[in-house]
Formats: sequence, C-alpha cells, structure tokens
Amino acid sequence: MKLGMAQMCMADDMDVNLGHAEAFCREAAAKGCDLLFFPEIQLTHFFPQYTKDHYPDGQIESWCLGTDSVYVRCLQEMARANHIYLSPNVYLSLDGKPYDSSLFIRPDGTIEGISKMVHVAEAPQFYEQDYYTPSDDGFKVFDTPFGKVAIVICYDRHIPESIRLCTLMGADLIIIPTANVTAEPLDLFAWEIRVQAMQNQVFVAMCNRTGREGGVEFAGESIVADPCGNLVCLADSREQLVTCRIDLADSGRWQKKMPYLSTRRPECYGLLTKEIKE
Repeated sequence: MKLGMAQMCMADDMDVNLGHAEAFCREAAAKGCDLLFFPEIQLTHFFPQYTKDHYPDGQIESWCLGTDSVYVRCLQEMARANHIYLSPNVYLSLDGKPYDSSLFIRPDGTIEGISKMVHVAEAPQFYEQDYYTPSDDGFKVFDTPFGKVAIVICYDRHIPESIRLCTLMGADLIIIPTANVTAEPLDLFAWEIRVQAMQNQVFVAMCNRTGREGGVEFAGESIVADPCGNLVCLADSREQLVTCRIDLADSGRWQKKMPYLSTRRPECYGLLTKEIKE
C-alpha cells in the first residue's frame, strides 16, 4: 500500500482546517495513496494546552462534533470523492460524552468504525482529562485489501500494552495521530516507535501536527517504522504530505521468522498483573 500522512498546521477556524484537510486528500489521491491519516484533533487548534476554565462557556462544546455533523459528512465525502481510505482524528461526542476519536472511513465514504483514546494524559500543556472521556470499548482493528490496520491515539502509544494488544488482534499496521511538541524528547519518541515496531513486528506510523499554536510549537517529524524497527521515513518540521510505500504482508513474514509473539508465555505474567493491581 501507499501510505499518506498529512503533517498539518492548524488554524483557529474549523472551516479553514476542513478545507486544508480536503487539499491534503486531493494531493494524496493524486500521488496514489491508498490510506491517508491526520494528526490529533485536526479540525481545531490544540485547545487541551489550556485547562477548561481558560475558555468561555459554550466554547468547548462548539468544537465537539456529532457523527452526523456537517464536518464529519464532509470528511466522508472526501474519502468517497478521492476513493481513498481516510482516518481523520476529531473531537467527537458519542452518547453524550466527549472523546478524542479517530474515524476509519472506507473509499466509498462509509464509516467502518471509530477508535477512541484509551489512556488520557494529564500534564502541563496537555490537560486532556479536562476534555476527553477514556474509551469504553478499547482498541479496534480494521480490515483493508492491503492488511489489517489499527489506531492508537497519541498518548496511548506510551503504554506498551496498546500496540501489543493491537498486534495480538491481528494488526499489520498501527497508525498514531499525535500532537508532539518541540519541548518533548523527540529522539526518544522516534526510538519508541521503532522499538515497538520491532518488538511487535508490525509497521507503526505516527503523524504529527506542525507549527506554533499559543504557547507550544508542534514538531512535525512524522515517522514510519517497519517490522524490524528500521526507519522507513522521518519527516522534518515543514507542513507537508508524507508518503511511503509499504508491504503489510511483511508483518506476518517477520512474525514467522522471529517468533517473539509465539514464544510469549502469558501464564507467567499473571502474578505481575496481580501485583500491579494491588
């Protein structure tokens, strides 16, 4: 498959960001991409850099979309018009609760499923627990003609069980919409992606925001690692469409060649799990 990552700068205006996403879709289709995904919370500025009391009443709710909103319908139409798999990440209201969510949209424009952030961060400039509800249905894996694709959202990747579980569910490629800033340890983050790709023998791709928003500078540096942990591509900080061609069948080949997963002994991990819970 040819994978595309839209390393975007975000504006304060949701309509501007939607138009920007559409331009990336057209470019990705013109370049032969089969799947395009975006950074975390792509239709708004990165509002979680501030606590919720920073915003006037009603402002936060105006950014939270329903699945029937005009923005979601436009994203579906982008996938259909460009005949491409599309995974946008948006602030979504489901059953009355707000989630950091990634849609998985098929080339015919139908939404195959929605992945929600499972682990919600709370740190300076990442006050995400003020805004996001933790997922109530865990990780999802989606079938495509190229292989199985899973979604792990931003902070979820720091919890090793996230990518491991997606692999055990059959994923060949794990995509990560994120919001990494220049003040974070970016070299370490790149190694984190490469090591988890190697340990789980899957492709892992992470797409980041770029540009300055308020008090933070987003770093770009979107990355793809192969099932051996090799670097397939690493972007710089410019706004750009990042593309690479990958063969998802390589995940299965490497899992047979180097049996990390098949030699696991889950029966030996129970005590550790019990001790952690206690």
